[in-house]
Amino acid sequence: MTDYQTARVSLGVRLRELREESGLSGRELAARAAWHPSKVSRLEHGKQTASTEDLRSWALLCGRREAAGGLVAQLRSLETHYASWRRQLSAGHEARQQSYFPLDEQTQSFQIFESACVPGFLQTAEYARFMFRRGARLHRVPDDGQRAVNARVERQRVLEAPGKSFHILMWEPALRLRLAPDTVMAAQLERISTVLRSGKAEIGVVPMRCSTDVVPSHGFWIFDDDRVLVETIGAELCLTEDGAVEPYRRVFSALSRSAVRGQAALELVERARRELTGPDGS
Repeated sequence: MTDYQTARVSLGVRLRELREESGLSGRELAARAAWHPSKVSRLEHGKQTASTEDLRSWALLCGRREAAGGLVAQLRSLETHYASWRRQLSAGHEARQQSYFPLDEQTQSFQIFESACVPGFLQTAEYARFMFRRGARLHRVPDDGQRAVNARVERQRVLEAPGKSFHILMWEPALRLRLAPDTVMAAQLERISTVLRSGKAEIGVVPMRCSTDVVPSHGFWIFDDDRVLVETIGAELCLTEDGAVEPYRRVFSALSRSAVRGQAALELVERARRELTGPDGS
């Protein structure tokens, strides 16, 4: 169970305790709150996340108005593990990129896997522009264009910071999925080749035809081996409990064993680029 799921179940247990102490049945509480009867069960079993207003109403209806503060505090703790993109991006992508700066600064070891797109640390400005534009449309948030791109490029300076290590893995489809026009994709692949040759980061490519014990189902970033960020379609998960982080460590190790590096990785990148530009590279 992830940190987020554990926190939601814990909140549900506390809600059930308050209801039972008040002598109310679930159906009675739902009727007084004008909720569908199943809502009480979903909240108590951690199947649904309560809103702040839900928690205040619950405490009031159970005759425990003073408990509302503690319930809301539990909800805030839960939200540190699960944050919807619509809420995170309400001010645009620039602010969200800037919010990563402190974590980037304090992290010494980055282990990054992406299955479908180029990791942010390796993105060109134009590739990033198309990624941000797509995110703004999907989540119906402001498209802050160049400001967001500038913030992403500024984050990439961490690659130059002394004493940090970067272990980046990409599944081969991340090189081939055309998330931007062909000219932009070709320039992006050239950028990856440049970083590969420079040695600023250890970059591995997991070939599509490789044999592996794990399924590269989604991307994730591991920070200093004790924090994982996972981007889902609707939200970002932040996992810090060791039991939740450990599976990501194992998956990263397995994918790392399946990856090719050095000249072999460079050949995969260049092959994908030539498919866009033609054999003469034009």
